[in-house]
Amino acid sequence: MKRRIFLVSVLAAGLPVAGRALTLTGVPYTPGLVEKELAAGKTVFVDFYTDWCVTCAAQRRIVERLKAGNPAYGRAISFVAVDWDVYSDSKLAKRLNIPRRSTLVVLKGKQELGRIVAGTREADIRKLMDTALAAAA
Repeated sequence: MKRRIFLVSVLAAGLPVAGRALTLTGVPYTPGLVEKELAAGKTVFVDFYTDWCVTCAAQRRIVERLKAGNPAYGRAISFVAVDWDVYSDSKLAKRLNIPRRSTLVVLKGKQELGRIVAGTREADIRKLMDTALAAAA
């Protein structure tokens, strides 16, 4: 019975379950992609996530909702989704000193403009995205 309640709760919350993938917040990361986007003068919003992380899922839902509410985000900002399970030891993660999954970072040129670690407040994520949007203008 407890298992059934758990599964119903997970489905109601929209969390990932076997066979049910979440939408990525951006283009899937490949080594060199972020550097390429920055070299092209783009503002990059990097999402270090895992498929099994509840905090990551909450962040993704908020980012996607904000992008849907303001199409300027998607037009002006390059969104990159980095799978922490695959790239936690990557040069990018080490260079940015990423402490864990559920880390959101905004980059422009050689500067980090802001980051959120394990935060899910919509106002904070909106502020980070607005920082990225202002830098892209």
